[in-house]
Amino acid sequence: MTEGVTLPGYTLSSSEAEQERLRRQADDLRPHSTDLFGRLGVQPGWEVLDLGCGPRGNLDLLAGLTASGGRVTGVDVNPDHVRLAEGFAAARGLGNVTVRCADARATGLPPGSFDLVYARLLLMNIPWPGDVVAEMARLARPGGWVAGEEADAICICDPPHEAWDRLTALLRQAWQLAGADLAMGRRVAALYRAAGLTDVGTHVYADLHPAGHWRRMIVPDLVRSLRPRILAAGLLTERELDDLDRAARAHIEAPGTVMLPMLYFTTWGRKPG
Repeated sequence: MTEGVTLPGYTLSSSEAEQERLRRQADDLRPHSTDLFGRLGVQPGWEVLDLGCGPRGNLDLLAGLTASGGRVTGVDVNPDHVRLAEGFAAARGLGNVTVRCADARATGLPPGSFDLVYARLLLMNIPWPGDVVAEMARLARPGGWVAGEEADAICICDPPHEAWDRLTALLRQAWQLAGADLAMGRRVAALYRAAGLTDVGTHVYADLHPAGHWRRMIVPDLVRSLRPRILAAGLLTERELDDLDRAARAHIEAPGTVMLPMLYFTTWGRKPG
């Protein structure tokens, strides 16, 4: 289902490269999502919302956990992502999945509709994340769960390198221009409590990837996705960006470089019954 909406500010682009990054990210983060859903006891018959699902989100994983008798609703504000998610669900034969286009702050869905309201890497990409958490709490049924997965950019790289330092500073600057928060992971639990959720819990992952793994390049990949914003703000020129990208990637790819760009927080809370 696609409805007319106005796209709110979202930090990253919707380019083909960004959509492909999101698809690869979904595969790599699947173990963390599986662990989270296991903690919450997601089971057949549940009604689940995947908020900000992007081109695929966790629609397939949730569809399998809630079948038979349950339903999964995906919501994204970007009509291109909705179209891709609908195609993904159709190609996988996910008959218990529907996707709609709506703003995460005001979905238009009835209150108290879901056993689980879930979002992955949404809050860190938008301004006013508390508004989204309030909407998530509104949509959860009494006794139901609100849960999410958010990154926290700690940007550890050893040995140090000037290109890495410049690239991470540029990433933070461009992210701040969008009014978004690269340290969102550590803040989600407080947002959940402020929304009135109880039994709030958090688990943190620190994933190290070997040379050659694409997620070692998450920072330069994000900067590439932010390139239009960086150029529009006059932070660097095209040539300066290209030179910085090459130098940082060469250092990151070196087998002796220790790379931990992100911590990964999974957080959950229950709506009072």
